[in-house]
Amino acid sequence: MKKRFFPLFAFVIISTFVANAQNSISRSLITFKIKNLGIYTNGTIGGLQADIHFNAADLPSSTIKATVDVNTLNSDNSSRDEHVKSADFFDVAHYPTITLKSVSIKHKSGNNYSGQFNLTIKDKTKLIEIPFACVDKGNALAFSGTFKLKRQDYGIGSGSMILSDEVIISIDAEVAK
Repeated sequence: MKKRFFPLFAFVIISTFVANAQNSISRSLITFKIKNLGIYTNGTIGGLQADIHFNAADLPSSTIKATVDVNTLNSDNSSRDEHVKSADFFDVAHYPTITLKSVSIKHKSGNNYSGQFNLTIKDKTKLIEIPFACVDKGNALAFSGTFKLKRQDYGIGSGSMILSDEVIISIDAEVAK
């Protein structure tokens, strides 16, 4: 009995490893830009963790779940970064992550897709549409997309004549197959 159990156990362990390897992020860059006094302020956010099951031939079963670590926000100005991470904006002490979960994915043309995603920031979830491209690079899938959101929809900051409500986010990531 023990000899029969071992191959099954080994198969489960190997399958789990291969499934996790298929979802490992090999490269990522998430950037944002927002107008402050009419001039764009740029930055990055890191700590991307993702569980991606994308099959262009079977989009209804494809899923994308991702989180980023708000503590990694970097605008090349440490005092601004501290303020943006404070309770006035992201409140990272209480809400350290941003999550994104696909609801549906549709093919547009070529390598272009559009996804409906639940985006959660500071416990506020909104359904947003994100157009993206997915390119098969042989040993990896490369995803890229740009979208806009309104920061006040998520309780990030307050109304301001100086700081725009609209934030532009770009995502560029590769997932090992």
